[in-house]
Amino acid sequence: MDKKPITLSLNYQTFGLEWNDNNSITTLLLNDKTHRQVLEWIDSMASKSNLSKSYTYDLHYELPYLITDEYIFKLEDVDTLQQLKEQRILANSVLEEFLKVNKLVSEIRIWPHHFDTGAFAPIEDSSGISIGLGMAIPDTMIDDYYFYISGYHGHDGVDTSGFKELSIGTWKNDGFKGAVLPITGIDEKQGVNFLNEVLTAYKS
Repeated sequence: MDKKPITLSLNYQTFGLEWNDNNSITTLLLNDKTHRQVLEWIDSMASKSNLSKSYTYDLHYELPYLITDEYIFKLEDVDTLQQLKEQRILANSVLEEFLKVNKLVSEIRIWPHHFDTGAFAPIEDSSGISIGLGMAIPDTMIDDYYFYISGYHGHDGVDTSGFKELSIGTWKNDGFKGAVLPITGIDEKQGVNFLNEVLTAYKS
């Protein structure tokens, strides 16, 4: 029997990381742990699982806050954890519905380099455009969780400067080229409508 892939997950219920190696789960509870302790734990789990490369914390994008080795993770508000879980559920539901309605095929996954809930699919028409979409964590562009969708020709983002204003959400064209919608106060229908409106703009 083939060995299952190794996964590292964040469990919102326990506020902990879970290392799953062939259905053997090891948990690190994050409360009162330093960032250095978390990185050392991940590296030790990678070693125990005989991974060939060690883990390196090296983000290629900027966050609106700084995490140093001495940063301490604190569980200060259980309600916030519940909200985060609900946001992930909402994101998954919005993407599932959008992909189904538009007959697009993509896995929905947590991208490890941005920790966003995302999908990627080619538009099956003459435009040659593919779209990346999902829900991103707060960053220097928006200090809130937000839905995003962007169009690509190959690896190049589609210029959005000539697109008409959206009824919900806003276009971005500096660095990130696409559209964004802060998630606060947004329900599934509004999220799907936002993605559909942007898709229509890319197709026109």
